[in-house]
Amino acid sequence: ASLFGAPANTTYGENTGVLALSRVYDPRVIRIAACIAIVVSFCPKFAALVSAMPTATIGGVSLVLYGMISAVGVRNGVDFTNTRNVIIAALILVLAIGITYSGSIQIGVVSLSGLAVSSIVGILLNAILPGNDYEFDAANGSDAPSSGNLQV
Repeated sequence: ASLFGAPANTTYGENTGVLALSRVYDPRVIRIAACIAIVVSFCPKFAALVSAMPTATIGGVSLVLYGMISAVGVRNGVDFTNTRNVIIAALILVLAIGITYSGSIQIGVVSLSGLAVSSIVGILLNAILPGNDYEFDAANGSDAPSSGNLQV
């Protein structure tokens, strides 16, 4: 699509999920798969085969794919042995998914989506829950890592 100036049909996150799921990271394999995908995209019989797949199958594959995207995303740099981080991540995921499918939250004239509510809750919980990685130094009005490795 981008060859002809159209927007991309997939995202970096989807590619990351597929790489993590297949555990094939060799660029040659990815190039070969891309070339095969381009060739089969011009075959109407292959498009009909994909269209004939049951909705439940496509839904299951999508569920695993997008679950892998979020798992890979949170795996990079979040310590899930810390209960505080697990609570924050769990509330963010549940609020984002739950509010999205149950409708938005209305506060006066402002309508908040599940993503907005979960972002606000995540930021607030990260600031409020004890055990965060940063301490605010009220004496000079700056924040610094609590480990004491950073010196000004």
